[in-house]
This record gives sequence, structure tokens and C-alpha cells, in this order.
Amino acid sequence: MRLRLFLDSADPQAWSQWLPSGLFHGITTNPTLLKQAGQSCHLDHLRQLSQRAMELGCRELHLQAWGGDAASYLACGRQLAALAPGQIAVKLPVTREGAAAARSLIAEDVPVTFTACYEVPQVLIAAALGAAYIAPYLGRIGDQGRDGHTELVSMQRSLSGLGSSVRLLVASLRQPAELGRLAAAGLDTFTISPAIAAGVFANEATAADALSFEVDAGGVTS
Repeated sequence: MRLRLFLDSADPQAWSQWLPSGLFHGITTNPTLLKQAGQSCHLDHLRQLSQRAMELGCRELHLQAWGGDAASYLACGRQLAALAPGQIAVKLPVTREGAAAARSLIAEDVPVTFTACYEVPQVLIAAALGAAYIAPYLGRIGDQGRDGHTELVSMQRSLSGLGSSVRLLVASLRQPAELGRLAAAGLDTFTISPAIAAGVFANEATAADALSFEVDAGGVTS
């Protein structure tokens, strides 16, 4: 089964709620999510968060490197990867500086996730360098007045046409229904917020049927 889901959150409480479900391969974070969750974006604190994530069953934790230039991205990426060797994917922006750092990290067998992808040609950078993932921002592409669904399908076709092993990690989903639409088009790797995860289970007809089964089984009274 190729489907791979990630929880897009830096909140350990959300991790505790969702990781035991077994739905998620891992967690994606970035400095903005850390700030929103009241978590510090410093190595010592990220080490504690990484340990907590692994304790909860996270198989792969995506952490965003920072620094702004290739040398700083590389140094930060190495430090992040060392927090949990083999289980950390280093996130880098798909810029010239990010690509330069990614080349060295990939040569050191560190998985790299390119982020902030908005256009089809950018996936070729990930394919050329052998990144593990590239994350296009579905919702933000739509915010630019473009058809995000069509753009992402074209990205996936480009990777498939090249025979690339890069996974298109769909980010910035706004509605649960977008998962099904993209999955039907062959996309299989998504990072979703806790709110989207809850929305996947929020079907009134299913809830009513489940209650009816319990009533008929004598487990609850109507």
C-alpha cells in the first residue's frame, strides 16, 4: 500500500491524540507551526519534541532547517538529522540555497523534503537531486487564482514520467474532500492538519448508523 499520511502539527497534544490511531506514517512541522503551538524553534527543544514523537510511534519526523543561505541550511540540517538518525527528514525551501544544501545532505544519506513548491518545473529539481519528498501547497496555489488540483496532477505526472522515486507530499489542504479527489488522480502522500483529520471522520450518517447498531445490540438506549 503506497498511501502515506502525515500529521501537520507541532502540538504534542495533537500527536498524542492522533498517532496512536495508526493512520499516520509521521509528522510534518515548520517554524510557523511551532510558533502557533507555543513551541520553541531551538535544537534542544526540538530534541525533546523528537523524542516525544518517536515515543508515540512516529516513523518519520519532518523538521524545517533555517538559516537563509546554503551553508547555514546545511549546518542546521545536519544538526536536525542527528536528533533521531534515520527518522528525521530535513525540510528545505526549493530555492537555489536550499538545493545546494540538499545536495550535500542527500549525499550523506539524509532524507530531504523540499517545501514551498508552487510550480511544475520545481519538482524536476527534487527529481534531479534525488530528494525524498517535495511538498506543493495546494491551498496556497489556489489562493493565487490557479487550479491547484490540475497543477498537482501535472506535478505527479512529471515525476511518474521520469520514473522518479520522489514523493509528492501534498500540503496546505483545506477540505477533507480534497484528499479523495487527489487520491483518485493517483496522488498518495498527504500531510493534513488535526482539523482535517477530524473532518475525515465527521460523517453524520456513519455516526447515526454506529449508534443504531449499539441500540440494536442493547449496548445503549435510544
